[in-house]
Amino acid sequence: MEAINLLLLAGGLLVFISLLAGVYSARLGLSFLLVFLVAGMLVGEDGPGGIKFDSPLLSAWVGNVALAMILLEGGLNTRMSTFRQGFRPALLLATVGVLITAAIVGGVAMQVLSLDWRHGLLLGAIVGSTDAAAVFSLLRHANLKLNERVSATLEMESGLNDPMAVFLVLALVAVIKVDAGWTHGLLLLARQAVFGVAVGWLGGAGVAWLLRKMPLGVTHGGLLSLLILSGGLALFAVAGLIEGSGFLAMYLYGLRVRARAEDAAHAAATALDGFAWAAQATMFLLLGLLVVPHDLLRTWWPALAIALTLMFVARPLAVMLCLAPLRFPVRQRLFMGWVGLRGAVPIVLALFPMIDRVPNTARFFDVAFAVVLASLLLQGSTLGWVARRLGVIEPPDEPPPGEGSMQGRLVLDGDLALAEVFGFFQLPLPEHDGVTLGDWLAGELARDVAEGDHVDWHDARFVVKELQDERIARIGVMLAVRKP
Repeated sequence: MEAINLLLLAGGLLVFISLLAGVYSARLGLSFLLVFLVAGMLVGEDGPGGIKFDSPLLSAWVGNVALAMILLEGGLNTRMSTFRQGFRPALLLATVGVLITAAIVGGVAMQVLSLDWRHGLLLGAIVGSTDAAAVFSLLRHANLKLNERVSATLEMESGLNDPMAVFLVLALVAVIKVDAGWTHGLLLLARQAVFGVAVGWLGGAGVAWLLRKMPLGVTHGGLLSLLILSGGLALFAVAGLIEGSGFLAMYLYGLRVRARAEDAAHAAATALDGFAWAAQATMFLLLGLLVVPHDLLRTWWPALAIALTLMFVARPLAVMLCLAPLRFPVRQRLFMGWVGLRGAVPIVLALFPMIDRVPNTARFFDVAFAVVLASLLLQGSTLGWVARRLGVIEPPDEPPPGEGSMQGRLVLDGDLALAEVFGFFQLPLPEHDGVTLGDWLAGELARDVAEGDHVDWHDARFVVKELQDERIARIGVMLAVRKP
């Protein structure tokens, strides 16, 4: 009994101190996740704790479950309107973007680590995807007001590209181990995508229907969160059993539950956020405990070359190429190229070839760990500075130039006649006034519209509040106090 109490004391203090350190590190722009990685390293084999932990299988299992919970929470926090805005660019980045990144990084890995093309591409696939936990955490704690389409794309990409990265890693492991052809890889991709989408979409609709029928309200947030989480984990397992993508299933499951049972999703949000944080803390502590710091020093030069290539060449180039046809401004594409944060996903993926005993991959875990540390330190700490330098931060809601403070906040239907609305507010009509308010606002913006976009017109500001089927459905109106 004494040993159990000592273990609980050590574990509780470690998490408690890490959380406190994380709160203060966030003020410096550093990720919470970095603190947990460092904490794990400190109690590990080379640290003051001296604990020797060597279980890649346990780490991979905990990592998979934790990532599933994080993706579920990310899906539940994504509105359907946001999904529509970010789906096309996020899908391009999560597929073509990951392939471009993996190819470029794989080419560099072949040179600096003396690998053949299969092993080089495998390492490129391992570090090629952004991490949902890192992106969700930093975007929500950076206090940056980004364009809705940009933030939706970044969060959705980090949720969608994990399945692509897992597919590439599994396919390349099969190619290396059993000399499987690319036909086998394409079939694996089809199974992962089709079965993952089917399980997540249908399972989410079923659980949402059940939640609507149950006599549970906002006061039952804890129970609702357990129902949503347990249902999601069951679907994650089902997807894995039929060789589908459990990660894709979990993200779509959360998205579907949010869309079909929004009241239950809101009630469960706080508890699920706590579960997600607990999963992240456990995962990063274990991964930090698994690494042996003196082994990192043996691969510092190849790891540095790969990390710099990833951050300054591969990721920016992939974003610029993928988003060029979608009319994203260059500044926004440069910013999204910098927010290619790496987190637990590359480290967990690096465990797959270790578990399968793929030859010549022993260094991949240390390289992936070093790349993640470099990403969290450099990209994570400079996120706000880069956003300000590139001018992608949306301005706060302020009155039009020369006017007083805003007063009166109304939300109007986008289908209202423009002439009636402007006549009611005594605003001058534009030249072409025979349209709806939503059509006029879309024309004034003259680009792909996102929630939060606004137009100042004389004494009023019109803000896009809600999109439906790519049309402006709801518009916020703020009036300025006219100076005497």
